[in-house]
Amino acid sequence: MISERPVTLSVGPAIELDARVAIPSSATGGVALCHPHPLHGGDMENPVVVRAAEVCRDAGLATLRFDFRGVGASTGAHDEGRGEQDDLRAALDHLAGLLPSGAPLAAAGYSFGAAVVGRVAMRRPLAGVALIAPALAMPALADLGDLASFAGRILIVAGTADTYCPLDALERLGRAVPRATVETVEGADHFFFGKLFPLGEIVGAWARAVAGVGRS
Repeated sequence: MISERPVTLSVGPAIELDARVAIPSSATGGVALCHPHPLHGGDMENPVVVRAAEVCRDAGLATLRFDFRGVGASTGAHDEGRGEQDDLRAALDHLAGLLPSGAPLAAAGYSFGAAVVGRVAMRRPLAGVALIAPALAMPALADLGDLASFAGRILIVAGTADTYCPLDALERLGRAVPRATVETVEGADHFFFGKLFPLGEIVGAWARAVAGVGRS
């Protein structure tokens, strides 16, 4: 088992984020992981985020999961997805500094975190993004950026019983982003209760593809 260690990320003069980083000995790249909505109990200890981090490390990627501003020991206040984009950029910068120059970087986000990842991916070159249960039924979180122009590997995954990411909305997103790999977890709701294993298998396949970029 690859152990994590605590780190603190600086986001400007007034924001510091509590984070956990792990680097496999043969890491070929890295992934930053974003948690669900801070105002609804979301943090980096969310089981979906933890499971995603585990399978990414198993695939050979360094992982960095963190609490957005205003969550847990992270300073600052919730900023409705705006300042949180700066939080993710700081996480990616920190991760890049721990890896060899040019190592591929990716980002994975769950629900609220998926919206943050999608928006950041439009302005920062990444090897891949994984959008887990994007909340397409919620107008404030449905804007994932212009993913159709994103050049990296795109995974979009949700449960078939997810009311926050209805299947018809998921299918529309898949048609709008034809390069994306769109997967479903049969019977899973938005929280993936009892479905973390099949979710992990899907995210792990994406992570292995991203890790392969660093080996090519």
